[in-house]
Amino acid sequence: MTSRDGTTIAVLSAGRGPGLLVIPGNNRRAHHYGALAHELSGTHSVHVIERRGRGPSGPQGPAYSVETEVDDAIAVMNHTGARLVFGHSYGGLVALHLGLRRRVDALMVHEPGVSIDGSFPAHWVPSFTRLLGEGRHTAAMATFLKATRLAPVGDAPTPVFRVLAFLLLRGAEGQDTRAMMATTPAEIREIIRLDSDGSGYANVDSPTLLLGGDRSPGYLTGVLARLAHVMPDARHEIITGLDHNAPDLNAPEIIAEHVRTFVRSRVPGEQPR
Repeated sequence: MTSRDGTTIAVLSAGRGPGLLVIPGNNRRAHHYGALAHELSGTHSVHVIERRGRGPSGPQGPAYSVETEVDDAIAVMNHTGARLVFGHSYGGLVALHLGLRRRVDALMVHEPGVSIDGSFPAHWVPSFTRLLGEGRHTAAMATFLKATRLAPVGDAPTPVFRVLAFLLLRGAEGQDTRAMMATTPAEIREIIRLDSDGSGYANVDSPTLLLGGDRSPGYLTGVLARLAHVMPDARHEIITGLDHNAPDLNAPEIIAEHVRTFVRSRVPGEQPR
């Protein structure tokens, strides 16, 4: 389908039932949420957006911002009739800003890329961008993995992250990952540009579920309670044993159950199936 600025946006759809839009995170494509879509397809029509700069969707473009991502999401919602939204990581930030523009039946996010009072670490972005520009993708990815603390190796020495980056970029999805890395600087710049005291999210009036895992870095989970405090109809939950990649890799079935339970509890007419 076509977004407001004319950019082509692809969507992966599955299932039948009330429409649910899924907005992927940084360095993720629509197919990475295939298991989550499958888990939800028995009760919902699931539409996973292929965000800008990925696959058959158009490029980020020179005027890129979170708002253009929101435009893309709204175009998909208008086309499919979806009234439920789930966002993961950077896609969670997009989902929250969608909520600032449009009330939805239920808004659900897992560890959104929100920065409150400088909480999101971005010191690594200049080095990452420079290495990427020099074509040193392995070094750039190692910088990303070490700084974001998303790899399951804790505070390991730098050589460990270089090995992980080498394997990641030469695996089955290595070429795809290299291509997506180019979208990272603009996305992180948006997170930093939107840094605030969090009070602006009080204007999100949709029923909202803020999820996180107790194995994720604190900068991702620490903002959830603050968001729940300022948002008028929100609650947050930290799930034991889950990490940042629960929706796309490690626990899609658990995330799907939380989504279904929240929708049933907050959307009139939604019943267990």
